Amino acid sequence: MPKHHQQVAWDEALEHDLRQLIRMTIAEDLSRQQDWTTVSLVPEEATAAARVVSREQGVIAGLPVGPIVIQEMNADVTWTPIIQDGDVVEPKQAVAEIAGNVRHLLVAERTILNFVGKLSGVATSTSAFVAKTDGTRAVICDTRKTLPGWRRIQKYAVRQGGGTNHRLGLYDAVLIKDNHIAFGNQSAKVPFGIAEAVHRAREFVARSTPDPEMIIEIEVDSLEQLAKVLPANPDIVLLDNMTTDQLRQAVAMRDDGFASVSLEASGGVRIDTVAAIADTGVDRISVGALTHSSPNFDVGLDWL
Repeated sequence: MPKHHQQVAWDEALEHDLRQLIRMTIAEDLSRQQDWTTVSLVPEEATAAARVVSREQGVIAGLPVGPIVIQEMNADVTWTPIIQDGDVVEPKQAVAEIAGNVRHLLVAERTILNFVGKLSGVATSTSAFVAKTDGTRAVICDTRKTLPGWRRIQKYAVRQGGGTNHRLGLYDAVLIKDNHIAFGNQSAKVPFGIAEAVHRAREFVARSTPDPEMIIEIEVDSLEQLAKVLPANPDIVLLDNMTTDQLRQAVAMRDDGFASVSLEASGGVRIDTVAAIADTGVDRISVGALTHSSPNFDVGLDWL
């Protein structure tokens, strides 16, 4: 069975990160003052209800943000999800209901919509990539190309769209990149090549890290490098910017005696190229665009 990195769920660690972001959002929106528009127009005791509604088709993610925003704002409103994260929605479909003090509701509105829109955009884009790989062995993976502070939250949204999480950070997996090898070839006191890098990393992980079975992955950019590294038996080989013909050759090389090694295609993967990449037989396709370039999903607030 291929090894996978830790998969992100909605847990205490994610909620901790989210609260930090929400607190910054509240500070930049209110600057310890008031929403003067709402205060000037809405009576203090006014109450009402509204629904968060999708304006387009896609996959929803981020609904658990609602009660956390309400709590951090000490808002006198209630939040009731109508669907669940990961559900597919159509235009004009209600996804949650919010009710209570109108002043509080209007102050919380944009923060909630911003988070749900951003995370649903990631989930929707991921779902589109995953659909293109249907019938193949390939899974769609995210990368570390995330918004600063949003790492866990965006990776959670990738999961809601049907994707697979790559490493969370530098601390939970080894990924030997071209610059590590360049250092080993040019600057290290004891030089090392790509196969030796895998052996050194595996020995170090087993001896000196909290997880002695940590995933060892290495990047190659040619079939010649792949031939050298396969006998070192890394868990994953990242095939960087290879053509589909090269990817097929790489799969054949792996299948000839190195079945335990997973192959990951990476580098400029687009929605119009991902199906052809998946058809080559690679196990994983990493897509930075899922988190750094997904468009915002359009959600709005409609009064009941």
